[in-house]
Amino acid sequence: MLWKISVWILLVLSQVGILESEDPPGKLGVQCWTISYPEKIRCTWDFKPNAYLPTTFITTYRMGLMSSEPPKLCVQSDQEPQSCLITDFQMFADYPYILNVTAISPLGGTTQLFPFIVEDIIRPDPPENVTLSNIVGEKKKLLLHWYPPRSWLYPEQFPLMYKIRYKRAGAKHYKTIGPYDFTSFILKGLKPGSFVEAQVAAKDFTDYGNYSEWSLVATGKPR
Repeated sequence: MLWKISVWILLVLSQVGILESEDPPGKLGVQCWTISYPEKIRCTWDFKPNAYLPTTFITTYRMGLMSSEPPKLCVQSDQEPQSCLITDFQMFADYPYILNVTAISPLGGTTQLFPFIVEDIIRPDPPENVTLSNIVGEKKKLLLHWYPPRSWLYPEQFPLMYKIRYKRAGAKHYKTIGPYDFTSFILKGLKPGSFVEAQVAAKDFTDYGNYSEWSLVATGKPR
């Protein structure tokens, strides 16, 4: 119960921010998701800096509010501005983790706290290399095939499940099917000679967290 109260307090703080000057940088819009369980958590913040005022970010995290352990760094990357990566965390931790993002400019600073439970924020990257190909002798079918995202490092030990959506090119609405635990599927009942568009989304097999964004569109035409 205590940690639930702590999470509620942190959620309130994460919405209002903690301000340290009269006109500091604005709200940071922090979010995190586990892109590769149990290896990587990616965190981002949506911040539009003043072009004339340099802004630096300090990103740290810790488990729980009352931890005696020093905070750890969420490592920022020059290649991906306004993001950082967490690689040292526990599965099914007793307390939520808390990310602290602080923006500092000549006008002052602002801090936003983002509490999270690792399993609740699992969201893989989209499946990759999605293709639609013809099946010999089948004029109303297409073979849809894809691969797990490369960022999901252990698909054998921590498998993914997938849902599929597809439609005839130009149609307004998709048909969504799944989930499935394999990486190929035969689309049936298609109209010969009509282009089909298909996408795939991935989710942790245990059903924790959320589905990924939809993959890039694959197109094909049964013939």
